[in-house]
Amino acid sequence: MRKRSGSSNALESEVPPRGGGRALAPWLALVAFLAVPPFIWPHSWLLGYLAQSATMIVFALSYNLLLGGTGLLSFGHAAYAGLGALIAARVFNAGGMPLVLLPLVGGIGGALCGVLFGFIATRRAGTAFAMITLGLGELVVAAAWTLPGWFGGEAGVAIDRASGPLFGGWSFGPAREAYVLIALWSVVASVALFALSRSPFMRLANAVRDNPARAAAIGCYPRRIRYGVIVLSAFFAGVAGTLGLINIELVSTESVGMMRSGAVLIATVIGGTAAFFGPVAGAIVLTFFSVVVASVTRAWLFYLGLFFVVVVLAAPDGLAGFASRQTARIAANGWRRCRAAYWWSAAAGLLWLAAIVFAVQWAYAAQFGADEGAASGGLFGAWFGAGAGAGAGAGTDVTVAPPLSALAASPLPLALALVALAALAALTTRHALRAHARVTAHARAARFPGAAR
Repeated sequence: MRKRSGSSNALESEVPPRGGGRALAPWLALVAFLAVPPFIWPHSWLLGYLAQSATMIVFALSYNLLLGGTGLLSFGHAAYAGLGALIAARVFNAGGMPLVLLPLVGGIGGALCGVLFGFIATRRAGTAFAMITLGLGELVVAAAWTLPGWFGGEAGVAIDRASGPLFGGWSFGPAREAYVLIALWSVVASVALFALSRSPFMRLANAVRDNPARAAAIGCYPRRIRYGVIVLSAFFAGVAGTLGLINIELVSTESVGMMRSGAVLIATVIGGTAAFFGPVAGAIVLTFFSVVVASVTRAWLFYLGLFFVVVVLAAPDGLAGFASRQTARIAANGWRRCRAAYWWSAAAGLLWLAAIVFAVQWAYAAQFGADEGAASGGLFGAWFGAGAGAGAGAGTDVTVAPPLSALAASPLPLALALVALAALAALTTRHALRAHARVTAHARAARFPGAAR
């Protein structure tokens, strides 16, 4: 019996593999990521980082309903999150709304915006849809500046999360209580999105993504399917925007801007659109760059852009697809045969990372001088800063020049060190490529025994 081609094959390929242990592993990892660190290291900055990660996880998963599930590239997804958070802030400030239910209010607000904007955007598909969403997003940004009475202007709209009714004795004023609420809502929203991604409706959305003409031929209306997905995606985007509101107690014009729409697109592509947990990984990576890396160097956007380019070139299916392929490779060939290739690859990656960081921080230190040292702090500031008055607070004139800053007057040693590091990285990369070639040759010989003769 001949197997049917087209969208039916795409739908069959989306069916998740059976197996309780492997299916639960990503969920256990997500819960551990959100729950374990606060008990090990209960610092406020860590809670802030985890809260932003939890918010971005829901935001990226909601965006993947459009990009991965329906094939819709949107440049205005932040409008749903920002407007949903704004509506939630207005409702909360009106009084009487428990903070626990506020993300639901934000989700409804985002869905209402999706009803309006989706009706306009779904009149076209493909590139035209992307351009329409870009225009709608810019209209929302313009409205945010021209209607300060509603959007709050430059100051935004603030809330006091502790002013709502108590819930089980919790006021959610302390950062830890607020984080527990954000983490719980993040997990609940992720479970709901997972169930939605396995629903018959999203199977139809997958069919519209793969072949809209064939989907229409079997009685499906592609525009209606796209419209419904936009409304659902806007709902969860509103939930994510409200979680951000609970975290920082403020919604501003930046919440609806292009930067935020671009950020969720980058997170989704980095993680991978084909797997459900791909956007989760991308959200964690993006938040790591924007919070952790940004706290030590102003070049964090350069590193994020470089990482994005590497992922797109080396793993177009994202981190989730790359991890899936490597897992299958290890299962087929065995860890003992693959370990040399991965050890060489890890060494090459670390050496290239060290060379790039060395060169970029040196360039930034030469360009910005002491400002980069002060902004970087820690190891970067100590080695690449242009020198600072160590005794300035005591009224002295003592100046301590960091090691690499002291050598900046004669950059030849730094250049030689950088060239040596790059040469070592290139040599290690060559060994890694040879090791991977041996693994590939062994796999081909095992699959086609006659080819080895």
